[in-house]
Amino acid sequence: MEPARKRATIEDLLALPDDARAELIEGAIVHLPPPLPEHGRAQRTIGRYVGGPFDDDHGRGGPGGWWILPEVEVELAGRIVRPDASGWRRERLPSPWGMRPIRVVPDWICEALSPSNEGHDRVYKANLYAGAGVAFYWIMSPSERVVEALELRDGSWFRLGAWTAGETARVGPFDAIELDIERLFPPM
Repeated sequence: MEPARKRATIEDLLALPDDARAELIEGAIVHLPPPLPEHGRAQRTIGRYVGGPFDDDHGRGGPGGWWILPEVEVELAGRIVRPDASGWRRERLPSPWGMRPIRVVPDWICEALSPSNEGHDRVYKANLYAGAGVAFYWIMSPSERVVEALELRDGSWFRLGAWTAGETARVGPFDAIELDIERLFPPM
């Protein structure tokens, strides 16, 4: 009989070096592999194209009023996750500076799929985010060049739509701007 493993805690995760890419899932520290180039590109471009109009202090071409942050640690229901991009309305999170993890539920999360994480992001994380009350969840597929958007309604995900490279879209909660989906993905 194997001895019971000690469940990892938030303190165990926070004791890792600052540059460690890890999450706390169901009492286990899960180390994340380095992102593929196309994953990193998708993460960077979503931050730029959404962050500029919504996070920039001057709201470049948009209304401002948000914090859009890449890969920060977020605590949801006793778990620590590192979404590819997370967003908070500033009236709900006046300042994220110095917070590790951020303990305010994001208003929006975006995950860029990789071959190794698609099922985890589409099932486990979708359920975790819904249970925590994340209002919007975007799933980007660099390999398919598709952005899918979900909105939480009465505790369940409602699919707002899916858009492919070559299309433009106004997608909640950032529907004040039109997104050129092609620009979110690496050139072919």
